[in-house]
Amino acid sequence: MRIEKLKQERVNEFVSYCKKHKMELDDSFLYEEDLQDFEPNDENPTYILTNQQGIIVGAVSLMIDDYSKRGKKARFRIFHSEMDNIECYTRMMEAILKHTEGLEKVYLFVPFTNKKLVEFMEGLKFEVERYSFVLVREELEVPAFRLPPDYDIRPFHSGSDEETWCEVRNASFAKLQGSETPITPEMVQKMMTSEDHIEGGSMILYHQNRAVGVIRGTDDEYENSPIMNIGPIAILPEYQGQGLGRILLRASLQFAKEKSYSKTILCVNADNERAKALYIQEGFEQVEAVTCYKYELT
Repeated sequence: MRIEKLKQERVNEFVSYCKKHKMELDDSFLYEEDLQDFEPNDENPTYILTNQQGIIVGAVSLMIDDYSKRGKKARFRIFHSEMDNIECYTRMMEAILKHTEGLEKVYLFVPFTNKKLVEFMEGLKFEVERYSFVLVREELEVPAFRLPPDYDIRPFHSGSDEETWCEVRNASFAKLQGSETPITPEMVQKMMTSEDHIEGGSMILYHQNRAVGVIRGTDDEYENSPIMNIGPIAILPEYQGQGLGRILLRASLQFAKEKSYSKTILCVNADNERAKALYIQEGFEQVEAVTCYKYELT
């Protein structure tokens, strides 16, 4: 086996490898739209493992964008080998760790069903940080919702609402494991102009002209079919427990119906029992469970 840094001329082979194995892995960043402009660089350090014939039999890639640097942590796009040998994973890990200066940890989501990868992660001294669930809602009637007095929902407006979005999202997620790193208006602007953006899908809940909640619906794919991904769903801490999250969720589901999406999808941390209970009550069903493994660098 040979480990080598991915070069531009082999990107297409790397992309094909990712697509081939995405169903075994957390596929959040392994779809066509995520990989079509992929470039191995400082933000995407990537290595491939090849056999004697030069064929890719393993790949490891980290995502180190501005948000990762702010939180001093980076997420694996892929960490996989066709060879059931921990030595392959050890060599890929040694290579990718050369690119983690300034970070405190790297993390990887592993489906419960991939027992072999779980075994390798534990062999490499990764530790469980948290569990997360993927929930899907089939095409169902959307229950009616009524806004309380002095509340209204407005669409997000680029150029004027970025700071407002940050204030609500950051305050709401300050203690949410995995999302506690604050985002910036520049990140929101980039998010709202991304390829998966749906005009009108991002909404802000106001109480007497104070922004108290946000929700976003984006274009996604699940099991090779279009689906609307809902998230984030955030309510200011002092406004939580009043049913406002349910109202925002139903508003987003209504939007998905108007845009002819037959299914919606979202993710929730296992420790956020109140949120998961809400989603189940609103017709979502758990379809996947994943473990977030972390590797401490300091």
